[in-house]
Amino acid sequence: MSLPEPLHPTGPYRVSVVCLGNICRSPMAEKVLTADLERAGVADAVVVDSSGTGGWHIGSGMDPRAAATLRVHGYSTRHTARRFDPAWFADRDLILAMDLDNLEELVQLAPDPAAVGDRLRLFRTFAPEGGGGPNPEVPDPYYGGDDGFPTVLSMVEAASKGLTAELAARFGPGAAR
Repeated sequence: MSLPEPLHPTGPYRVSVVCLGNICRSPMAEKVLTADLERAGVADAVVVDSSGTGGWHIGSGMDPRAAATLRVHGYSTRHTARRFDPAWFADRDLILAMDLDNLEELVQLAPDPAAVGDRLRLFRTFAPEGGGGPNPEVPDPYYGGDDGFPTVLSMVEAASKGLTAELAARFGPGAAR
């Protein structure tokens, strides 16, 4: 699956990761993807952010279980939850939903769903070897126990590696933009 063309060819490529409340899955994906892009040497060429489709947690930090899981694996946990703003469709090159419900909500928020085209996808479709299998969603661990967070991290890391490889090939040193 190829990356959509940049909306603004002279600026950084902007990736936005979206879940429901922006305290578990999408901030985990943002932190993992940011770290992978830094390791790949393309952090200046690709900017990552995250948000939620719901507004319940605006201004809150990351879920403590998500933060603990990230911390154990060496990732940053600094985060403030926010809600996806439909105006962002105009400047995000790639918008990645964590599950089908989030994807549908984003389609509903789009000022012109047809214009969004291939810029709106499921995050896990970038996982190598089949894009996450028959179910390309990242499940919401919020209402489950602590064990759901390492599972989500594993899914996010796999998809992030696949996405980072594509972004590095496109925007890394020596790549033609």
